[in-house]
Amino acid sequence: MSKHSRTRLQERLNLVLPKITSDSFLRSERLGNEIPFYAFDYPPEEETTVKEYVDFLIPRLQKKLPDIRVLHVNLLQLALDTINSRKGNIYEAALKMQVSKGDAYVFKALSAALEANKVASELADQVKSIDAGMVVITGVGSAYPLIRTHHLLHALHARMGQTPLIVFYPGRYTGQGLSLFGLLPDKPYYRAFRLVD
Repeated sequence: MSKHSRTRLQERLNLVLPKITSDSFLRSERLGNEIPFYAFDYPPEEETTVKEYVDFLIPRLQKKLPDIRVLHVNLLQLALDTINSRKGNIYEAALKMQVSKGDAYVFKALSAALEANKVASELADQVKSIDAGMVVITGVGSAYPLIRTHHLLHALHARMGQTPLIVFYPGRYTGQGLSLFGLLPDKPYYRAFRLVD
């Protein structure tokens, strides 16, 4: 990544905290009847930079917004939680299957347990359990292809109400589609706002 691109990413990251702690953001002003979903897209090779920023961001949010509970969800961990919440110890069986039958077989075996509506229900339950007032999602790239972001976001629409949700997305979001890693074909999704340009 060029020095200019890295500087631009840092400039965009510096805008995140002031934006999401502003009154207009927290009250979902200027959204009309739209759901308060936001995407922060970034070059996938900058995953470490963004992870470090999120590690900085979460405690700052808790300090600046003491009355709002912030739920940080790593999608890979959410996938594991969803699998482990099912009967029959699917996770251990999946690990054994991967060794004997390969990745494609495991993906097929886990796809029912990780169907978007089931994962969305698990996430919504976590939001409800702590009465979260904001959700920050990371780990999109590490959860792929087990969890497809556009499917999950669609499944969350009816479950999140007016709770702001921010997804840190390693790829490109055009406002019309998501392209994971900037390499995969765009998947139509237009219900999120770009967090910062």
